[in-house]
Amino acid sequence: MPAIGYVTRDGRSFKGQLRTLSIRAEIEIAPNTRKTSEAQPDYRVSSGGVEVGAGWLRRSESSGNDYVSLSLAAPEFGPRRLYANLGRAAGHDDEDAFAIIWNPAD
Repeated sequence: MPAIGYVTRDGRSFKGQLRTLSIRAEIEIAPNTRKTSEAQPDYRVSSGGVEVGAGWLRRSESSGNDYVSLSLAAPEFGPRRLYANLGRAAGHDDEDAFAIIWNPAD
């Protein structure tokens, strides 16, 4: 699956850019400090101060590695949600480099 963005770890948050053919947006994936139940997301995704999505901590069944499952929604994406996974960026030496990998729902 193609990467639709790259972020770097900034403390407990991740900051970088979401990039598709029609969208270039600075984003921040920050811990949900108001989480009170397991049903609520572990992360909130925002761009320019506007919340555009959420993320949940997951563990890969095959590798056992942790990743963040993202769900993004904004008028620019059209009527459907954009699903992606946040994980270590392959081929990067920087331990704080992460890729946003598109995960089509279909």
